Amino acid sequence: MSAVTVAAPRQKESRVTTRFPMIEPYDHGMLDVGDGHQIYWETCGNPDGKPAVVVHGGPGMGCRPGLRTYFDPDAYRVVLFDQRNCGRSTPRASEPVVDLSTNTTDHLLSDMERLREHLGIDKWLLFGGSWGSVLSVTYALRHPSRVTEMIVTGVATGRHSEIEWLIDGFGPLAPEAFERFRAGVPDPGDDISAAYHRLLMDPDPAVHLKAAEDWCAWEDAVVTVPPGRDAEPGPWDTPEFKLTFARLVTHYFSNRCWLDDDELERGKDVLKGVPGVIVHGRLDLSALAGNPWVLHSAWQGSELVIVEHGAHASGTAEAIVAATNRFARS
Repeated sequence: MSAVTVAAPRQKESRVTTRFPMIEPYDHGMLDVGDGHQIYWETCGNPDGKPAVVVHGGPGMGCRPGLRTYFDPDAYRVVLFDQRNCGRSTPRASEPVVDLSTNTTDHLLSDMERLREHLGIDKWLLFGGSWGSVLSVTYALRHPSRVTEMIVTGVATGRHSEIEWLIDGFGPLAPEAFERFRAGVPDPGDDISAAYHRLLMDPDPAVHLKAAEDWCAWEDAVVTVPPGRDAEPGPWDTPEFKLTFARLVTHYFSNRCWLDDDELERGKDVLKGVPGVIVHGRLDLSALAGNPWVLHSAWQGSELVIVEHGAHASGTAEAIVAATNRFARS
């Protein structure tokens, strides 16, 4: 493994000083990826620049305008897209009755390849956060010849223990919130995420909207933001967003993301030829299962940057921009 870097960002990190100015897409559209799905995509920056694709988190967060600002718009051709059933992609997971059977990890990886081909891109840099880091790493394992570099943050790897930590193991760190979370499914059986998913897919709005509120309240308890740091603004408080997010997260969690528990370990030799940076906030309590260190150990040649005051959703922008700037010159 390469050396671990410890970074101490400015105490009051500002998107104005650590990121690039906000830009608008120069092109966008809807791509038919089959199974009745249309995914939204956009491109911004320099049409002749280095291709980079942003892989958003969740599952179900959708791509946000702020994600464009991690890249030098003169150097990069930045591609953003909304994964199946979320954001501006259709059908939306928030519809009263929706079929999620054609939304799996394999489907999303296939969508990324179809989008790459649609845009005429041979290879691209991957940038993924949280769930987006799982999808980015899995894409790199299966399509290494299409990846120039990879940057991941708020790291997850898809191991089953990470999912179990988020839905059960974290409980003692937030006991009051966990008690309310467990009370939302009086008889959860062996899997809390599967029990919540059943309630979330109930056609009765009184049932699925309450389950969405309960699930998202637990997510808020897990994804902590240190005092004085704001998370990325977005539509997090709308019932439509909460239902979309909760339905998709529980759909993936209850199926353990359709990934084998040892997928990273078995494929680690594939990552040797992929340059990359792992950015991890020291205060990211959602990653206490050791995700960044596990990935760094498996990914020979990667650099692990520990941001002392960073959390899961904030405080790491400076380190991310440093990585995109470095790769812009490669």
